[in-house]
Amino acid sequence: MKSRVLIAAALLAVAGAVSGQEMPRPVEFYFDADASALRPVLALKDRSDAAVERLMRRVERSPDAALETAQLAHYAMESGRHDLGRSLYARALAGLGTNDGKWRPVKWTYGWDLYRAGDAAAALAQWRELATRGVAGSWMPPTFAIALWKLGRRDEAVRWYAAAVRTEPGQWSTADRHAQLLPQWREDERALLAEVQAAWAANPPAWP
Repeated sequence: MKSRVLIAAALLAVAGAVSGQEMPRPVEFYFDADASALRPVLALKDRSDAAVERLMRRVERSPDAALETAQLAHYAMESGRHDLGRSLYARALAGLGTNDGKWRPVKWTYGWDLYRAGDAAAALAQWRELATRGVAGSWMPPTFAIALWKLGRRDEAVRWYAAAVRTEPGQWSTADRHAQLLPQWREDERALLAEVQAAWAANPPAWP
């Protein structure tokens, strides 16, 4: 019963964040590698049926196994079981405080899973929380740019892309290095970012 209440509360919190979210203004530079958010802690090394079954039993036995729950959530989302993945992510995040070392990578990965499930607004809600925690991660400008562009918020997308250019002009002024800089992105995601880059190049916004 307690776990169902926590899941419901987390889902309501996410829904509120999606419906009323406003992005913070970009800062001037984004040099922080933010390695804690990018840690690959959710990918399953063993994806065999037996291994997934063992993980499911561990999660069932241990309601506080937040990392294992998040790993199962990531696997479910990647497998196309989006409703199950959302529920498991909500349960995992309900058991993680914002000061927990696992919170940032779970939020970051959940954002990507939501984006790739076709829900850019919910993805932006997850990533936005990371942006309000005092870290200027280098992943933020291009990632926020494609999510905002996808949502039709094109002026904001260009402003965020401009932050990437300010930070590393030799890397982001053209789209030529997107594949090198973003090897884990899918081709369609890099193509969308190239659209943002073209809009930035046509009319670079002034800072601030």
